[in-house]
Amino acid sequence: MVQKIIRENSGRMKAGQDLVVAGFAGWAGTWRIIAAKRRELEQWFAPCYLDGMAGDVPPEGQMPGSIWTRKDWEAFGASDWEPAGAGGILAAIWNLLGAYGLGAEFSLRQIPIKQGTIEICEHLGLNPYRLYSQGCHLLASENGGKMVRYLAGRGITAKVIGEITSNIAKVNTDGGGQSFLNRPEPDELERI
Repeated sequence: MVQKIIRENSGRMKAGQDLVVAGFAGWAGTWRIIAAKRRELEQWFAPCYLDGMAGDVPPEGQMPGSIWTRKDWEAFGASDWEPAGAGGILAAIWNLLGAYGLGAEFSLRQIPIKQGTIEICEHLGLNPYRLYSQGCHLLASENGGKMVRYLAGRGITAKVIGEITSNIAKVNTDGGGQSFLNRPEPDELERI
């Protein structure tokens, strides 16, 4: 179920701004899947591969971005942001844009995601973009390229994934066609 979001300074985010994803979509969920399904995954993936992925994730509560404040995000050049927790980055896109009654044209292929997340989700039939993503944030910025460079200088992976539009449609532009983002679904962790 989607919670209604109320923004303190409504109107700060607007059409024409860039959408930026900072951090890796689904990475926190991948770690949880490895912990819960280790034996099953070892039938498909080498234990050392799983160890490498699990060892690359900081303890819960220490995920990148979990301690950033409003002041930090504003220093990075964000006009507003949404943490991508339960429901993954797609829920964050829906929630942030919905709070302003805006839409976007974006590319899933531009969202930072680790290969291990893609492989494990593919094996289990899960959507990595709907997977728990603590530490990953969706941000709105007047200059997404500048924000990405600023974050990279601080060791944070980020990419511009699209642009905010004045209509309410949330449109994925990958594959030469268009598909529309629907209301968020339950987090993929609920399926395992």
